[in-house]
Amino acid sequence: MLRDWFRRDVEYPLARLVGGPARLKVIALLASVLGLDSADKATVGAVAAQLEKALHIGNVEVGLLVSASTAVGAILTLPFGILADRVKRTRVLVWAILAWSLTMVLSGAAGSYTLLLISRLLLGCIVASASPLVASLTGDFFRPGERGRIFGYIIAGELVGVAVGFLICGNLAAWYSWRVSFWSLAALGLLLAGVIWKFLPEPARGGYSYVPEGAEEVPSENDIDASQPPPQARREDETVCEESDIDEQWKRCHVTPHSDQILHDDPTSMSLWQAVRHVLSVRTYRTLILASALGYFYFTGLRTFAIVYMRRQFDLGQAMASTLSVGIGLGAVVGVLLVGRLGDALIRRGTLTGRIWTGGLAYLLATAALLLGLVCHSLLLAAPLLFLAAAGLGGANPAVDAARLDVMHSALWGRAEGVRATLRFALEAGAPPLFGYLAGKFSHGDGMLQDASRAVTKGSNDATGLQMAFLVMLVPLLVAGLIMLLRTRRTYPRDVVTTITSEHASRDPKL
Repeated sequence: MLRDWFRRDVEYPLARLVGGPARLKVIALLASVLGLDSADKATVGAVAAQLEKALHIGNVEVGLLVSASTAVGAILTLPFGILADRVKRTRVLVWAILAWSLTMVLSGAAGSYTLLLISRLLLGCIVASASPLVASLTGDFFRPGERGRIFGYIIAGELVGVAVGFLICGNLAAWYSWRVSFWSLAALGLLLAGVIWKFLPEPARGGYSYVPEGAEEVPSENDIDASQPPPQARREDETVCEESDIDEQWKRCHVTPHSDQILHDDPTSMSLWQAVRHVLSVRTYRTLILASALGYFYFTGLRTFAIVYMRRQFDLGQAMASTLSVGIGLGAVVGVLLVGRLGDALIRRGTLTGRIWTGGLAYLLATAALLLGLVCHSLLLAAPLLFLAAAGLGGANPAVDAARLDVMHSALWGRAEGVRATLRFALEAGAPPLFGYLAGKFSHGDGMLQDASRAVTKGSNDATGLQMAFLVMLVPLLVAGLIMLLRTRRTYPRDVVTTITSEHASRDPKL
């Protein structure tokens, strides 16, 4: 009975939404990979009170648990990007998730803060693999004209993971123990590794394994004849832009490529230094990774202190603040589902810089809504504004992620994502301490960020420090939107045409 209900009311509607069972399978699995990592980071915040009591630590030590794994991930993401361009990505993903699950078991079994911190450092070594592997697989499973929408679905899994960490794992810690929260995530990881091993085949690179609308099975590299050009399968009633359609649209724009950046040989064999140098030579990619890193920087600071801020500003209890934070966070899910789709729609209608426009405007929307929401002292007024801000903050990501693939050769997707993720994780690791430091400087108290349980008893004025920190740090978010609209919009066309030319030239050296 439950299985029938799930298929009828959940699986079939979702399959129709994303374009068929095979597409749903790929999207759900890749989204789950990102969701595991975000659930883990959210769980640390959700069980902070239990960790402090059990291990006799404070807020600084709790924040270090998140920052430590993120910092290690920043160092190791680029090496995993090399693997993503050269080996079977789905198998690496499976082994990485298995190792992640084992590490989560160790985290739950830790008897001291030192052992828990060591397990978090090991965890950072593993989570570094997720970003380049997911980005590379997405590019090879889905066509360029629809990647904004697809990235929206996948990133939604990352946001759902945050909700799982706050609500489910937080409640497990309250009912049983913080150790059970970590062990439950380990069990989910083991289950996901088995499902990926069985149901997600390795796709062929370079556009041979695009999953067509309505497909029942996911294409595998073993089913592809690489001696033939990539197929451009399309149903007559399909409205999604095909790769060839986009190529023709760019040709009609008479945009000339950067001749010095055209790749005539397969870049798979590039050394790490050559690959990084080429990635950073692409003007659009440089600005996109900066905009993306600034967006995640603010999101990380906001996620770390959101519940503390809600309790102080509106005098809420822990349960109410957590629930309200998740409710506002649903705005990010709405944003990633709508903005990515909007960018693709603009491309179909001939606005080929649609992803740049939507991504930049989403950052500016988030900045404006946060500015208004943070100065509100009425929860009734602030909640809708913060929901809108979350939509903008989350909605920028699928547009930016899809645009990054547009300007990079497919054989460099893993290493290019490694370069981006290195900057992103470095800024994420620094966000909690910097937000906390600014909050302490602006606080009317003793210059330090007080413990949340003490702050609530002192009244809403204790929110001033965090409020000012959030407002001051809106500047990087504003910069992200402005560079998207003022600079990236100008460099994007030539870099896309250069990438298209490189893809053709590397397949046919005569070009």
